[in-house]
Amino acid sequence: MEQFVCRTKICAGSDALSVLKTLKSQRLLTVTDRFFVQNGTAQRITAMVRAAQSQIYSDTAADPTLEQVAKGAAVMEAFRPDTVLALGGGSPMDCAKAMVYCAKTPVELVAIPTTSGTGSEVTSFSIVTHEGVKHPLVDDALRPSLAILDDTLLNKLPAPLIADTGFDVLSHCLEALASTKASPLTDALAQSAFATVLRLLPESYLGSTCVRGQIHLAATMAGMAFDNAGLGVCHALSHALGGLYHVPHGRLNAILLPSVVEYNATATDAYDAVAVRCGLGAPTRKLTLKNLLFALRQLRRQLKLPATLTEAGVSTVDVQAVAQAALQDACIDTNPIRPTKEALIGLVQSVL
Repeated sequence: MEQFVCRTKICAGSDALSVLKTLKSQRLLTVTDRFFVQNGTAQRITAMVRAAQSQIYSDTAADPTLEQVAKGAAVMEAFRPDTVLALGGGSPMDCAKAMVYCAKTPVELVAIPTTSGTGSEVTSFSIVTHEGVKHPLVDDALRPSLAILDDTLLNKLPAPLIADTGFDVLSHCLEALASTKASPLTDALAQSAFATVLRLLPESYLGSTCVRGQIHLAATMAGMAFDNAGLGVCHALSHALGGLYHVPHGRLNAILLPSVVEYNATATDAYDAVAVRCGLGAPTRKLTLKNLLFALRQLRRQLKLPATLTEAGVSTVDVQAVAQAALQDACIDTNPIRPTKEALIGLVQSVL
């Protein structure tokens, strides 16, 4: 039996934030980062809800730790919100969702992503780092009830962040397509999102703001795809490397993705249809795969992303520790090949 779940209401467009005025919240907790507090965005968006009482928690950072989450959960327990609004990129989203998970307090969870990458606004996932290891939390309660995709929040994104998050979307798509739990519904979402991002990401990177709304929606579609289908080796290794060496998640996916696609292609033909959709089809599967890999590597160069861990600033890698951590990551479970530790070591060594 196949199953597809998406209980999140999605409001998209340049006026999507206006839906906040319709929320019936008495006690609102906004979880964000210091950047959005300092520039006033957090205060402006919080005020739109018109809650009787509101509070802003901004003690979040990149790769939120268990300690930060526990502190936030204590704030939740003291304030007793009926609504938690997650505002920001992947890290505030992860922190807010993990706070809800730990506090065990029934709340309405509203997500307002300000980057186009994680898809966290529609997923049951949160990533928390503890003692150098990234742990995926998966729970239906972490899937927001409302996602607000307002492209006016994307106008000032820095180019490196566009590159990192864009490759995160591409990796979500290709891993969902190759997953052992893929379905026609997840395939449709992942193929559409991949084609959109592959085509428009260079324009966004070069400063075109008019395409960012389409990429924003594609990131959400990719999130819906992998939330139902699962991920794979690329994310398992990315989580392991990110926890140990603190390289941005999307950047690690950009480094790993071509090697992982080449590895998985020995066991699945899941990449063929999306390659054809992107105009990369060829007379043989081997040539089609070659075209897809070339497109990924060419885009990586266009976006000035590193091709190796050394280029990303990681001079020494404990491949044994990385492989062991990846083996314990839940994302491994839906990869089309169940990798051995030796295979994971080989993948890491291929991107040193």
